[in-house]
Amino acid sequence: MSNPLPHDHILPYGERKQSKKQQVAEMFDQIAFRYDFLNRFLSGGIDLYWRRKAISQLKTNKAQKILDVATGTGDLALAAAKYLKPEQIIGVDISKGMLELGRKKIEKAHLSDKITLLEADSEDLPFPDNQFDAVTVAFGVRNFEHLETGLKEMWRVLKPGGKLVILEFSKPRQAVFSKLYSWYMNKVTPGIGSMISRNREAYSYLNESVKAFPEGEALRTILNQCQYELTEVKPLSFCIATIYTGQKPKNLL
Repeated sequence: MSNPLPHDHILPYGERKQSKKQQVAEMFDQIAFRYDFLNRFLSGGIDLYWRRKAISQLKTNKAQKILDVATGTGDLALAAAKYLKPEQIIGVDISKGMLELGRKKIEKAHLSDKITLLEADSEDLPFPDNQFDAVTVAFGVRNFEHLETGLKEMWRVLKPGGKLVILEFSKPRQAVFSKLYSWYMNKVTPGIGSMISRNREAYSYLNESVKAFPEGEALRTILNQCQYELTEVKPLSFCIATIYTGQKPKNLL
């Protein structure tokens, strides 16, 4: 197992004896019924734009078999089906509640023949080596119990030459905007999250996990250490979110 990073110890319900993985699954089960609404509301809808930008990173590699890790309710998988039109998308998540809602959305979009959602652990993916043309994960790597283990597991299931695309929150660097962002994440997000989802801990955890996450060049360094090559960091919207990309080397087989 990889050495733990500081972010690995940020827990939704810190006082409980459950593992991070168990706490994250429980948290998302509890907020699943309001998850999509709160994403749109708290981001002003810009999260849809971020997902499209993430998906656009795969336009040139013509991925036909895509794995979406920490798929949640399937937003990124649905966007990939719409904009990339691959042959197959498999989404995995540890939250039964999120997957249940995701399957309903996929059925409503008449995409059940293209998108399959499975309950699975990002650190122990139930697939053989070298299976996928691309692996995506949107706002999920912060929730891995062991970040490096999850990154290595995604590397394992990628085909040689396959591409990883990560979309994750980051922190603005411009002074004035950074202060406004901190106020919003510290005060507004937990308050609204508590009122609408009845779970203040989940949205306090969001803030604390973003603060502790190794963003920017720090995450790029970790990706390189996990054997990804051609890694890139692409900030979005004043660095509120960032896209990270990397490739599994082509010359492995």
